Amino acid sequence: MTTAITLDQTASTLDDNLAQPYMVHGTDISGRLVRLGSAIDDIVTVHDYPAPIAALLSEAAALAAAMASSLKFEGKLILQTQSDGPVGMLVADVTTDGALRGYAQFNEADYSALSMHDFRSLVGKGYIAFTVDQGQYTERYQGIVDLSGANLAECIQHYFHQSDQVDMTVRVAADRDSAGKWRAGAILAQRLPEIGGEGEVSDGAAARDAWDRALAFINSVQPDELTDADLPTETLLYRLFHEDGVRVSDRQALRHACQCSEDRLKTVLLSLSAEELADCFIDGVVSSTCEFCNTTYVFKPEDLAVTLQ
Repeated sequence: MTTAITLDQTASTLDDNLAQPYMVHGTDISGRLVRLGSAIDDIVTVHDYPAPIAALLSEAAALAAAMASSLKFEGKLILQTQSDGPVGMLVADVTTDGALRGYAQFNEADYSALSMHDFRSLVGKGYIAFTVDQGQYTERYQGIVDLSGANLAECIQHYFHQSDQVDMTVRVAADRDSAGKWRAGAILAQRLPEIGGEGEVSDGAAARDAWDRALAFINSVQPDELTDADLPTETLLYRLFHEDGVRVSDRQALRHACQCSEDRLKTVLLSLSAEELADCFIDGVVSSTCEFCNTTYVFKPEDLAVTLQ
């Protein structure tokens, strides 16, 4: 069910940590507006990343949430970069029930040697991959493209341009608020003429004009509009699309939630042979730290029913 946004509805209760689906009336244009507050602050602060890397990971998480909520699947979408720059890897993934997590791998010495901390300096050359994982018994879908662009949003647009499947544009931003907490936001718009939309535009020229107009509106979005905790999602969407009319449907709640657990790691360890498991012990314990949430799990021999020689 969709609901039209009107001027008197734009002062709704402020909210956060969500993906808001929307449709532009009379067109084949739909999209998602993502707002992240505590969910992204929880992700980045457990690692104490330098601010430029925290911002980059925050953008990756917002983009992953925007992309995942625009797809119809059950499972997990993973956004990952692999490159030769100081930030060798970024990973952000989100499940269809809104569990979000992420981490960055970076070389401290290479990062300290940088004179600039823009996107290209941080990541260097490499690729960005999008993986849809629907579980153990299904085949993964993956798309890969070079890290070609001045920021993550441009890299994603480059992928969709190459794949030639949909017209798509996206903007993303991340910053600290006045209290020093990290926030992030993203807005994605796409045109799927083969599917049609509410009040579908069938004329090619009219559809193209509608898309060009939507591009202009999306490109006018300022970074602080995406991260402003005092700007309701309905207000921003109304600002952008009120001339055509914009409708929203049920939003998805997002939260920071890691998928690691003591039981899961224990199951992995117990699947090893006795010799392999014995080799995992250092100073009498097996210790493992989750890269996503920074939680460390420690097992003694008796926890795993192992007798060390």
